Amino acid sequence: MSRQLQISQAPPKTASRRRKSVIPGFGLTFGFSIVWLSLIVLIPLSAVFIRAAGMGWTDFVAVGLSERALAAYRLSFGAAAAAAAVNAVFGLLIAWVLVRYDFPGKRVINAFIDLPFALPTAVAGIALTALYAPNGWIGQYLDPLGIKVAFTPLGVVVALIFIGLPFVVRTVEPVLSDLGKDVEEAAATLGATRIQTFSRVILPAISPALITGCAMAFARGVGEYGSVIFIAGNMPYVSEIAPLLIVTQLEQFAYAGATAIATVMLIASFAVLLFINLLQYWSRRRMSGQ
Repeated sequence: MSRQLQISQAPPKTASRRRKSVIPGFGLTFGFSIVWLSLIVLIPLSAVFIRAAGMGWTDFVAVGLSERALAAYRLSFGAAAAAAAVNAVFGLLIAWVLVRYDFPGKRVINAFIDLPFALPTAVAGIALTALYAPNGWIGQYLDPLGIKVAFTPLGVVVALIFIGLPFVVRTVEPVLSDLGKDVEEAAATLGATRIQTFSRVILPAISPALITGCAMAFARGVGEYGSVIFIAGNMPYVSEIAPLLIVTQLEQFAYAGATAIATVMLIASFAVLLFINLLQYWSRRRMSGQ
């Protein structure tokens, strides 16, 4: 009797408890993931660091941290940060309108949001230059006011806003869809104003997605080349971006100098993205703690 009781209380077999997965085995899938990640990302980046390490510290500093290179870094990272900040505001507004309201032409506007993804970057740069040049459709009205967009750092920011907007909109949009209007209605029934509802209910819920979208827009902006070179003016120390400086080094067959500049950009980009990821992690922990 006791033996039958022990058999009935015995745990089920491991095979029966194990959930079946579409992709087989952690070890197999993890191995394929590491190999693929190494081939696509880690090995090429390692090659850049190895090539730069062969220069020597003096030559590396002379090229990678020169005055011209520092000016290009400031423009690339500063313009990308400014464009990401602008897209954080207007991308959130566009996502809000697309999710919360129905209006004629909504599908057309929805398709226009993804246009920077499909449009060749060179075409975008030419179109923006034609619009914002002193004799362009928009530039001819800004020029008498003393506002110059094309061939200035402001033109770089405009180009990066154009190519970075879809990242914010498409990242925030599904989170807003899942949030639903009932959350706003519940806050209103408790006496919250619209500002309080947005700042205390909606914004904390969408902040991780908003930070992610801004990080993606920033990362895309730092390395953007095709849409910027046409509108930037490409003047050293003024409107020359870091990717263009790398191309200039390659055209002069200065491969070591190009890898030095690329290495500085890689380290700076990784540091900024690491900070953004930590900020996103802190935001999620704060939300889970609430």
